[in-house]
Amino acid sequence: MFRSMSVLIAVLLACVNSRHLPDDFRSPILLVKEGQNIIIYDLEDVSSEEPIQELHEQNLPRVRRQAQGSLSTNPDGSSNFAAKFPLAGDDKNRLSAIGTIAGASGDGGFKAGGGGLAWDNVNGHGATLTGQHIPGFGDQLTAAGKANFHNDKHDVTASAFATRTFPSNPNIPNFDTYGGKVGYTYDNKMGASLGMAQTDLFKKTDYSAMGNLNLFKDRTSSLDLSAGMSKSVSPYMPSRGWEPSAGLSFTKWF
Repeated sequence: MFRSMSVLIAVLLACVNSRHLPDDFRSPILLVKEGQNIIIYDLEDVSSEEPIQELHEQNLPRVRRQAQGSLSTNPDGSSNFAAKFPLAGDDKNRLSAIGTIAGASGDGGFKAGGGGLAWDNVNGHGATLTGQHIPGFGDQLTAAGKANFHNDKHDVTASAFATRTFPSNPNIPNFDTYGGKVGYTYDNKMGASLGMAQTDLFKKTDYSAMGNLNLFKDRTSSLDLSAGMSKSVSPYMPSRGWEPSAGLSFTKWF
């Protein structure tokens, strides 16, 4: 019924993943990895060759991770840190606490830091509510949401956000920034995204076009390269063309 290689992979997967399975899969089972799918067979029903269920591997890490941390670097040599710790959830949804530090210089300085709450769904949908402090500028409160659509090879994510900024300078009133982004990824390896944001107070519009490439990925870590162009338009700013940017990020799941 099963190829020898599949059985070997199944034994390894069973050792690693059994504590993450729903309670109704605690009976004797066999996990077989075929491509990006995890196929579950009931070993008690030896008369049947039909699987109990097929799960797409792409969906499993979205709710299985106990904690997640990531590190990325910026062109100026500073670093960005992010962490996510689960608070509550089940095999469908998870509520987590998140924290970020952007532009850490190594001498204790940073460009922005904050935290908040995140909700993640097994299908890739999610929402966040976060606050951050920007030294020398002020504080921000952001609400964001995303919807995800995917199959074996194609993944499309649409997201939107709204940010309220509270400047530390009393001469600058509170103001709002809102926008969205659409991203596409092929086979979990390469993709691209287009984004736009609007700040009415400054009559400012930001545009971005980015590409990303996964260089390495396993069940606990990922190395990704991103590069693209961005542009800001405002009657209060000198006219500028598209400016390039690039970055390398490493993500580790715990």
